[in-house]
Amino acid sequence: MMKKFLLVILLLGFSCTKQDGPNSENTLKYPLSGEVSTLDPANSYDVISASVVYQCIEPLYQYHYLKRPYTLVPLLAEGMPKIEQNGLRYIIKIKKEIAYHPDPVFKGKTRYVKAQDFITQIKRLAFIPNASNGWWLFDGKIKGINEFRENVKTDFQKFVSTEVEGLRAPDDHTLIIDLAEPYPQMLVALAMSFTAPVPMEAVIAYDNKLSDKIIGTGPFMLKKWSRMSGITLVKNPNYHTSYYPSQGDRLAHSRGLLKDAGKKIPFLDRIEFKIMKESQTRWLNFLAKKIHLLKNIPKDNYGDAVNPQGGLKSDLKKQGIKLQAFPTLTFWWLSFNMKDSLFADNKNLRLAIAHAFDYDRHIELFTNNIGQKANSIYPPGIPGYDPSNILPYRYDLKKAKEYLAKAGYPGGKGLPEITFDVRGTSAHNRQQGEFLKAQLERIGIKVKVITNTFPDFLKKAKTGELQFWQDGWAMDYPDAENVLQLLLSKNVVPGPNVTYYQNKKFERYFSELKFLPEGKRKWDLMKKMEEIVLDDLPWVMQYYARNYVLYHGNLKNFRHSDLIYNNMKYLKVEKR
Repeated sequence: MMKKFLLVILLLGFSCTKQDGPNSENTLKYPLSGEVSTLDPANSYDVISASVVYQCIEPLYQYHYLKRPYTLVPLLAEGMPKIEQNGLRYIIKIKKEIAYHPDPVFKGKTRYVKAQDFITQIKRLAFIPNASNGWWLFDGKIKGINEFRENVKTDFQKFVSTEVEGLRAPDDHTLIIDLAEPYPQMLVALAMSFTAPVPMEAVIAYDNKLSDKIIGTGPFMLKKWSRMSGITLVKNPNYHTSYYPSQGDRLAHSRGLLKDAGKKIPFLDRIEFKIMKESQTRWLNFLAKKIHLLKNIPKDNYGDAVNPQGGLKSDLKKQGIKLQAFPTLTFWWLSFNMKDSLFADNKNLRLAIAHAFDYDRHIELFTNNIGQKANSIYPPGIPGYDPSNILPYRYDLKKAKEYLAKAGYPGGKGLPEITFDVRGTSAHNRQQGEFLKAQLERIGIKVKVITNTFPDFLKKAKTGELQFWQDGWAMDYPDAENVLQLLLSKNVVPGPNVTYYQNKKFERYFSELKFLPEGKRKWDLMKKMEEIVLDDLPWVMQYYARNYVLYHGNLKNFRHSDLIYNNMKYLKVEKR
């Protein structure tokens, strides 16, 4: 009863703001399941932060909103790059008169984007004190960038004054990138928030501390940030002329997503990101029309929303609610710290855990049976994924106990308590932690569950403080390379290899695979690399995410995507 009372109070709290009055029709209200960790594009890599940052910053390229397969198109670039020297040189023309959002550092003057600003940001990715999540994109790939990193180290003055051999701006609207080796994913990298331009004068003025401000060119500007409650963005009145797409695929046509073709964007005046950690809070606010969409239906309410055939229930249809169901490029696993001696030196212990976990029950409890049980380290939807692949572990308590005995801890005797960190403070996060604890205790493994705020969890991951945890990945692009780079030794923290996994044979295969186009040789290497990972077992695969998104009918032009984060400029909220 007390829980329900608190939820009602939360709901009433969100219903009493000024923005819910008659002037709120052109405001998008968007729920966030946790706190935003940073606004700095050099480190904004988690889905929550990306949902905000991508509305305010712009890289050179973006994905076409209405085309599948995904297609890259120019954003701040005038066109696609001119590629020379067998793929080693990229010459990119930059659009003119692209204005940054007003900022005190510009002293009342309009500051336009220059080619040098892209160089500044790529240098920031390489600058050691930033501990950038995006360094892996260019590590060893741009001529001289590793030498720059080693030469500058932590010296900010040298960072400012030192050039990178492979980055040049012969004029304000031409960027030349010389690579040390062919890089098939180069355009994808230039479509990520990591590579959005940043003026050097802002970096200097703010002493390279950009985690609480956004100096961008995007369609929306930062108005207010309350770390515990949310973020408000407002329409950029000086946004460069951009239009809603005039072409799309068959599904876009069938859903009526081209009705606004050719119209200037953005349509929204305001975006209010509300932090709602509890799934029930999001559900109640959605039903009360206090937020416009719900990305994950709470497990306790799934039956209220979706019928046995997987469609939307009629009572919700009558309220004008719509449903989009789709596979994603997001997947989840249990991760071991391979630098931790307890796990690193004892594969049998890892195998015991892998066989003690009830994957089907976990999917039932925490995804409403929407999740698809993993059969590979690669998710469906990327070239080379094999639906017939079988993992070398499964839920089997007898085998789990046998492996635990082989590990030297029969029945768990003598095994130190294992620390399992969860990714947030919501009931859902806590329940997942308790579920895993109960699973492992059945074979004698004692587990201490640690609750973290999401920013604190990310901080622990980046500093190597995690021992055992659930990890996940929303792919940056549909290529096996994006999965495999998570396990490269050069990408250990602060890079994305938070497991500290290393295998020399794996690395040798990767050095060939990263240059290959899709085809038999690449897929053969993918298989060999997967066999290595499954044998070494730094990960215990859980499931591939599949999402059911609910949204109100007055939210127009909505099309969910795992790859397209800058989608809010296309959205429109109509009067009910």
